[in-house]
Amino acid sequence: MIQTKSVHTVIESDKDGLRILATRFRGRGMPKDRYDVWMANLGPSEKLLRAFQSGQVNWKEFARRYREELFEGGAIDKRNELIKNHGQKFTLRLIQQLAKQGTVTVMCHCAEEQRHCHRHVLQRILQGKV
Repeated sequence: MIQTKSVHTVIESDKDGLRILATRFRGRGMPKDRYDVWMANLGPSEKLLRAFQSGQVNWKEFARRYREELFEGGAIDKRNELIKNHGQKFTLRLIQQLAKQGTVTVMCHCAEEQRHCHRHVLQRILQGKV
């Protein structure tokens, strides 16, 4: 099962399972016991996040561009002729497999009730076929 939470929400050890902080920034003063693993590569780019926060892009555009970022090939793909990484595909598949064995909680710094947050987009991606 894949669920989402704010990293600031109360930790429920019996319900949260593996707690993944999926943000580019860990957060100044963020205690490491708030999450099990920090995966900065799963957060939106700084440029995209700033554009959304400043109102330069709307939610729909942000979600579309964030999906593109997750699957964007990079320099590693250019250096490998046969096996392509295609962005975070392998990481996403690993999380999907972990979620089959137990609960995975994807977290960010947004408030718990925040609907327009990349963690919800990431959850939908993880619940689909990668």
